[in-house]
Amino acid sequence: MIAPSILSADFASLGTEIDAIAGPGDGRADWVHVDVMDGHFVPNLTIGLPVVESLRKRTDLPLDCHLMIEDPDRWAPGYAEVGAHNVTVHVEAARDPVMLAKNLRAAGAKAGLSIKPNTPLEDHLDTLRHYDTLLVMSVEPGFGGQAFIPEVLDKVRTARRLVDTGHLTLLVEIDGGINSDTIEQAAEAGVDCFVAGSAVYGADDPARAVAALRDQARAARAR
Repeated sequence: MIAPSILSADFASLGTEIDAIAGPGDGRADWVHVDVMDGHFVPNLTIGLPVVESLRKRTDLPLDCHLMIEDPDRWAPGYAEVGAHNVTVHVEAARDPVMLAKNLRAAGAKAGLSIKPNTPLEDHLDTLRHYDTLLVMSVEPGFGGQAFIPEVLDKVRTARRLVDTGHLTLLVEIDGGINSDTIEQAAEAGVDCFVAGSAVYGADDPARAVAALRDQARAARAR
């Protein structure tokens, strides 16, 4: 699965930018990744609930909302209520992540849990039993265009093993520095869904970039 991040898109033309990855064939994105930052949990400020609500009306692509915000227990269910397909919160910010997962599902969304590069996966395995998606950050959250941190792939491999053995039931997603140089090693480690920002929206043809990344991931997983 390829989930282009609109953090790298032209914010003045978000509808058109999403249309570019919503066509038929392998150039069609699986999800649209929406980075919500509040300027507190991370040192950047992006978009919020009103924009997500407008995007939901514009596209039929599933919205994958990644909330890099303080107090997600309070704010995250609202994103599910306006139609986000997957709402991901940070384990470092949630007060009661198990209850939050239940609330997200009750509001109609898949529940995702994200961990920063330096956050140990093992400390949160019991919590992950309540989630549908694990988002492994391969950069420090807050800004696009950062370099991929390969050490986080150990967490991906652990999660993949636990999913394959039935100890966890979730989709493994990765976010940060994913491009043609890094997607194959992430795929080989066991990632299911790849968030790609500048690799898609920095290309002359975003749909062709989506298709190319998908081909690389498929080939790597088939080895």
